[in-house]
Amino acid sequence: MPTALVVADPPSIGYRVRQFTAALRAQVSAEERALVAVTLTPSERRLFELMPLYDQRHCLDVQHTLVAAGHAEPLLLRAAMIHDCGKVNDRGRPLALGWYVIATLLKRLPGLYLALARPGSVFAPLAVYAEHAWRGARMAAAAGCPPPMVEAIRHYHDPAPSGLAALLKWADEQH
Repeated sequence: MPTALVVADPPSIGYRVRQFTAALRAQVSAEERALVAVTLTPSERRLFELMPLYDQRHCLDVQHTLVAAGHAEPLLLRAAMIHDCGKVNDRGRPLALGWYVIATLLKRLPGLYLALARPGSVFAPLAVYAEHAWRGARMAAAAGCPPPMVEAIRHYHDPAPSGLAALLKWADEQH
């Protein structure tokens, strides 16, 4: 478990509205499902499949952005496809879209956000959202992902990530 939650400067409201609208319209094509099947290991595919459709769509968009920018490192592309798998709670339930809205609004008030984002409280889903990078890294490690993938997932939300995590952060911020 992390020692502290990191709260970055929140994106603009317009960006979040576009992101929310995209989540409502999310679809994954048969070709993309085939890409997932040939790219990810069976245990990584289970992590992908645990995510709700809107997170699957987002992860694929991040992967496509990396490919379009000329990145071909297989571990980076696999990490992109599952980087938000930590947004699933300890019972395997995905974070509902409404909690994303609440979290993104509260992140504009970091003190309140961090006070509410505590495991075990009525606002526990906020803790899942706030801690999803380390949670996802833990899940990826348990699924047998190679250490560079685990590290990229763990650190892509850090203020100044390096290596694969920096590339993942860049692509994630495009969506």
